[in-house]
Amino acid sequence: MTDALIPRPDLVARFEADLKPLVGKKAKLGIAVSGGPDSLALLLLAAASRKDRIEAATVDHGLRPESAGEAAFVQSVCEQLGVPHVTLPVKVAPGSSIQAQARRARYDALGEWAIARDLGAVATGHHVDDQAETLLMRMARGAGLGGLVGVRYSRPLEPGVDLVRPLLEWRRDELGAIVAASGVTPVDDPANRDPRHDRSRFRTTLAEADWADAERLAASARWLADADEALEWTLKSLLETRLGRSEGALTIDAEGLPREFQRRLLVAGFDRMGAHRPRGPELDRARKALRAGKAATLAGLKLDPGPPWKLSVAPPRRRN
Repeated sequence: MTDALIPRPDLVARFEADLKPLVGKKAKLGIAVSGGPDSLALLLLAAASRKDRIEAATVDHGLRPESAGEAAFVQSVCEQLGVPHVTLPVKVAPGSSIQAQARRARYDALGEWAIARDLGAVATGHHVDDQAETLLMRMARGAGLGGLVGVRYSRPLEPGVDLVRPLLEWRRDELGAIVAASGVTPVDDPANRDPRHDRSRFRTTLAEADWADAERLAASARWLADADEALEWTLKSLLETRLGRSEGALTIDAEGLPREFQRRLLVAGFDRMGAHRPRGPELDRARKALRAGKAATLAGLKLDPGPPWKLSVAPPRRRN
């Protein structure tokens, strides 16, 4: 590794302090690297921090002619760093939700790679500005508390493998400066400026609007994450006292509970019945119907208002 590719010691120490609570000191770590400035900065920091315990992967979605060359570029950087690298090709079907499909394909590929390589976690380069953009997008869509938490520091990717974001306290400009100091020219993906994509539009909003400060928005997402964690902690005791079984149905004692706990108990009920989790608006309509004493059918379950509320498998529809 050349000296130019090694970030300043204070930056490496800061990175290790942010990474350690997420993966531990000895865990073998995967680095997802697209070739853009954020993921390249992550690669440089990780290589300097724990070179012998990382591997890198680039997911090639095949959506642009340049993608294969960009993956080869990342491999050349990894070779200079002495970091093992692999390109993971995926197929994405064309359609209006192409970004969502690409995201699912990307994480599926990274999860399979991590299992095959015995990696305890895979790190991505999400940062403060990404967090702020995510919060704005989800607010615009009317997301509930779980969605407003935004990008989480850690979440399961596959059994035994976590997806971690050690750069969520770092700004985009800081990461860009690390790459610039290395002398490496990052990949420029024009999709990041395409106004057809929600994230691109909100990125422009953050850059141009005086009222939209990325660090304050990201701080709000952290507070919301703390609130969500506290609610989940309280929910554990409610699951023991408020959920039960009666005559083949799952029962929910929702009397006197705040709406958010009623909603979370319903979600837990769908999970325990092995049913598909409904989307937020559908679930809230069902909850309102039950509170009004009306029955409902959702995701293959019959919901009876009781009290207590009862969830049972809905009978098959009659055919004329």
